[in-house]
Amino acid sequence: MIASATGPSAACFESTATFARSGPGMAAITSLAMSDFVRTTIHGDVHVIDLDDGKANALSFAVIDGLNAALDASESSAGAVAIIGRDGKFSAGFDLKVMTSSIDDARRLLRAGAELALRVYMSPIPIVLGITGHALAMGGILATTADYRIGADGPFKLGLNEVAIGMPVPTFGVELCRDRLTHTWFTRCVQHAHLCTPTEAVAAGFLDELVAPADVRDGAIERAAHLAASLHRGPFRLTRNTMRAATAAALRDSLDADMALFEVTG
Repeated sequence: MIASATGPSAACFESTATFARSGPGMAAITSLAMSDFVRTTIHGDVHVIDLDDGKANALSFAVIDGLNAALDASESSAGAVAIIGRDGKFSAGFDLKVMTSSIDDARRLLRAGAELALRVYMSPIPIVLGITGHALAMGGILATTADYRIGADGPFKLGLNEVAIGMPVPTFGVELCRDRLTHTWFTRCVQHAHLCTPTEAVAAGFLDELVAPADVRDGAIERAAHLAASLHRGPFRLTRNTMRAATAAALRDSLDADMALFEVTG
């Protein structure tokens, strides 16, 4: 289901849990349904958050709320998180039904996405993204926020196409991209709406490495497990604040002005 402009129904967020053994000598795996589209599976010290709406993984109110609920659970108990898209599609960005319904609804969804991006950017534990295919618009912005990004090598596009479809790139998106993209690709990707191939996305800074599509999930979980095992939680959080807190605070302070400037012209 796609969330309406008034937000998702409460029924979307009933959590259920199932338990299964992952194999001899291995810890139990817990599966949690955070929403209709978001499910968390616990693999040892890693919380694996699967995003799958059965379509393009558009970021609706329901999907964003489901991701926030999953992160709430993960931050209190996990050593690291892996967020993984569906086959061929990580996320096509915001739900266009909402973005084109009214400027007020578009701005509400935009703010929810901005707050999610800043949450990932400032996460107190490492977050790895399994970029399983296309990552467009807000999907591309999210790719700049995580600690490590493993992408599928194939006929996929990654980047910010906002200017080409009649929307400005909001300040928070510009600055998160400036923080992560290489200087030589920044203008091309943000101002000129260039969509990268996976190989270009590594060069630009949207991805850290490429693997075969079938290996994205395992690769993301393995990288998250490595980060969970090798990094100390307290020093990680303090260093995160040193590296990113000033940028995040400035972007949060500017969100009202950022939303006021946003409009859809095409």
